[in-house]
Amino acid sequence: MQTPVEGFSRFTKEEKIDWVAKNYTGNSQETKDLLATYWNDDSKVQQLHDEFIENTLSNYYLPFAIAPNFLINKKLYAIPMVIEESSVVAAASKAAKFWLGRGGFKTTILGTEKVGQVHFMYYGEPLKLNSFFEAIKPQFFKDAKSITQSMEKRGGGIKDITLHDLSDKLKGYYQLHCTFETLDAMGANFINSCLEQFAKTLQEQASNANVFSDEEELEVIMSILSNYVPNCVVRAEVNCPITNKATNASVSREFAEKLKQAVAIAKVEPYRAVTHNKGIMNGIDSVILATGNDFRAVEAGVHAYASKDGNYSSLTHAEITNDIFKFWIDVPLALGTVGGLTSLHPMVKTALEILQKPTAKELMQIVAVAGLAQNFAALRSLVTTGIQKGHMKMHLMNILNQLGADKNEKTQLIGYFKDKMVSNASVKEALEGIRS
Repeated sequence: MQTPVEGFSRFTKEEKIDWVAKNYTGNSQETKDLLATYWNDDSKVQQLHDEFIENTLSNYYLPFAIAPNFLINKKLYAIPMVIEESSVVAAASKAAKFWLGRGGFKTTILGTEKVGQVHFMYYGEPLKLNSFFEAIKPQFFKDAKSITQSMEKRGGGIKDITLHDLSDKLKGYYQLHCTFETLDAMGANFINSCLEQFAKTLQEQASNANVFSDEEELEVIMSILSNYVPNCVVRAEVNCPITNKATNASVSREFAEKLKQAVAIAKVEPYRAVTHNKGIMNGIDSVILATGNDFRAVEAGVHAYASKDGNYSSLTHAEITNDIFKFWIDVPLALGTVGGLTSLHPMVKTALEILQKPTAKELMQIVAVAGLAQNFAALRSLVTTGIQKGHMKMHLMNILNQLGADKNEKTQLIGYFKDKMVSNASVKEALEGIRS
């Protein structure tokens, strides 16, 4: 029976591994050997990885891949992607190649505003609070000057601070709603530092102003950035003519109409919309991971954005106007290319170099394109051959590895399944046939 451990964080790395292996695995030596297998041979690189988070035991590998031939705003990119799911990179690459001869992808930054809030309680007269806020508003900017001066020199900083009365939703609840421009930094630490200073200023000014009674006292609950950034949005789109039969520069009318209907279904049916948008996030998350950004923050913000009109709906849109097929996405992306892992993780540095050292705005555009491409590839399969044919072909290697196929067996079976449906049962049967 396991018992609680005291002071685990103070154990050495070896002591932590020993404790976990002994108490939570069946073969402690096998566990220790496996963990050691994934350590970097360069002790300095390994130490760097060990210090990214707490209680590190080893490294967890995911494939680092490239999807080439992305023409974005007339500039050619090879996009790094980190993901474990079969067919994602192949699908993105296929979509990139499809649109390469049809004008490529076009992108537009619709906004870069980020948000943070100071949440507080106040049970007095709203008009009195509003007058107090307007009187002290300049003090927020003044008191945060030591935090913002460096960002301001580069053209960023605090955009605005407004008072929001939300007492109709929760009795006594108000907030300072604060907007920021953080340029090439994702800006979480900058924003949170500003917010905590705003909270301090709010409380100090309220104490010194002598305008509130004891019953009207302000109580700050918390100060934190928001990962919902509906005004930090990028648009990515593709378009091409429609002809009766598809050409290298057009799509067929039948295909365009079917894809448009597939998007329309995802707009009105949440069960479909969730899977539809999950496919988009296959593309987005894989580039977010490769470039050292926070995919959990992006996921939360994107799915909130998909629900902004009251129902969970498709992030992509499709239309046919004057025989032109247009397919696009508007997606909120708060990203950074400086700070955090972007300057620490060797593979992140490499990914950004492959992307030609983009600014945060350029990275937003690349990431949005990856999401749009992924969605196009999925919808193209769904409305033509079906999703499983291509997906299971890519999954074939995983099945063969699970079944312990050797190099010769893999070669034979890859050839065998070129024109056959792949399934776990069919691959197992074919492998047994070779071995017998």
